[in-house]
Amino acid sequence: MARKKPTRKSASRAASRTASRKKIPARKVAKVSKVSKAPVRSSARKKLASKGRAPTPVKRARPRQRIAISHYRNEDFKADGLRAYAHYRDLGIAEATSGLARAHVIRLIGPCNPAEVSKLHYHDVEFQMVYVLKGWVKTYMEGQGETLMQQGSAWTQPPRIRHLILDYSDDVELLEVILPAEFKTVELTA
Repeated sequence: MARKKPTRKSASRAASRTASRKKIPARKVAKVSKVSKAPVRSSARKKLASKGRAPTPVKRARPRQRIAISHYRNEDFKADGLRAYAHYRDLGIAEATSGLARAHVIRLIGPCNPAEVSKLHYHDVEFQMVYVLKGWVKTYMEGQGETLMQQGSAWTQPPRIRHLILDYSDDVELLEVILPAEFKTVELTA
């Protein structure tokens, strides 16, 4: 009767049995293929030396958020915001979120003066959303072109998108939500 050639599996098993008899862990036994006399790779995991990887960044805990309640009062609209032709009513979100976000109602002062208003710019923000509460506003956004936004219209402006206001109604009010609360605005020359 002809003897069968050992397979890799049977050679592995034999090496494991030998190792267990000798009290040597199986993963330390060098396996050799009886056919080619070449070492057989072990499927056991080997410890890899660290190659100086940067430590995983520690995720900072966000400050605890508070409730922010803001009731409409006409005297809360202030001329202390980004644009001289607008009055802003802060909704208390920046303080309540420790600077995570800002939300305010913007009242653009009419009539629109394109020489003052229509300046190409962008905001260095992570998120910006605008909702038209009242009136209308005509905007230009890079990649979108001119768009008329009316009461009930909403839009987002991706980070650093170049945009400007072309025109607006005398009674326009906008709700704007921005992340983070503090950001840089850059005016561009055409």
